[in-house]
Amino acid sequence: MNRRHNLEEMLLSQIDNLATTLRPNTIANYRQTLRHFLRYLRTSYPQVHKPSQLRRDPHILGFLRTLHQQQPPLKNGSRGMYLIKLRRLLNDLAQDYSRPALRELIVRDDLPPAEVYLPKPLSLPDDHLLHRYLRSQNDIVANALLLLRTTGMRIGECRDLTADCLHPVGPDQWTLKIPLGKLHTERWLPVDDDIRNIITRLRALCPASPPAENAGLLLLCPSGRRLRYDTMRKTLAQAALQAGCAARVTPHQLRHSYATEMIRAGVSLPAVMHLLGHKSIRMTLRYVQVTPNDLHQQYHQARRNIASKYLLNQLPTAQSVNTAGNNGIVALRNSLTAAQHLLAHFRLGQNDPADRNKLARLANRLAKISNELAQF
Repeated sequence: MNRRHNLEEMLLSQIDNLATTLRPNTIANYRQTLRHFLRYLRTSYPQVHKPSQLRRDPHILGFLRTLHQQQPPLKNGSRGMYLIKLRRLLNDLAQDYSRPALRELIVRDDLPPAEVYLPKPLSLPDDHLLHRYLRSQNDIVANALLLLRTTGMRIGECRDLTADCLHPVGPDQWTLKIPLGKLHTERWLPVDDDIRNIITRLRALCPASPPAENAGLLLLCPSGRRLRYDTMRKTLAQAALQAGCAARVTPHQLRHSYATEMIRAGVSLPAVMHLLGHKSIRMTLRYVQVTPNDLHQQYHQARRNIASKYLLNQLPTAQSVNTAGNNGIVALRNSLTAAQHLLAHFRLGQNDPADRNKLARLANRLAKISNELAQF
């Protein structure tokens, strides 16, 4: 088979071209997609060796059925990833080798619908029970889980924290440097005394002389090894059981609880997005739970804030005015200012144009008197 027309060789060449601009993990996903597709072709259509032999029906449609019938079932996001990456490879092949028919093999309607992700914070009773239990366990895993809950970090970011992750930014102001995480970005997170105390306890629990490859990390076991994800997950599940939580708890739920708590405390959605290290509000909305009770509280608070903007100034009472010396002029000017304010609001509520004009003329007179008094 001529390598210039071999389907596998041509698709691998496209991946090599993408490797010059994309991250290694992304390229690994492309290679996984290609292996999956080629394995399907070798099993179901071993005679297909060239791009010109590919057809939407039966080759691509058969691949779609294979993805849908796979056991255990693939999530929509995983199936969508396979199809998007395979479509990219075929489209690039169509462009480089002038084969427009390859563009029509996978169409937009083939992509599965996006899955609906709902926020999964802990219930308030479970959150309080778990928090109290973890506080009572002064070991490295319990403190690491407390740090996850109080900062909203991803578990991978927490495991990568360094011992010198705290940095002062002002008097009694500190930030936590979150290392490169899932989105290949680092960020700075404001922290309070509670978080600083957790980190202080973690530093005290670190072994004195860890192995060289782990030197400088914050979360180390007594043996000097890095704290494992499985250890944190299993310890959290056991802690939830011991604390009496009603539902199963996972590490990522602590991040959902943090986001929901910040919103309920009055932090704006864009600020929560930056605290979580997201690139879009759309992603942050997956973490924030808004209950009917939250809606009622925020709505009535907003209405109170709006109403406070239109409260009218109270005229000073005769008993409260001190007319000695220049204080009498000041009191008169304050009274006129309050009267002008009341008059302006009363005028806005009048429907009759004639009445509004009369009130406008009266307001002008008050303004002239106020200007005269200002000269004393």
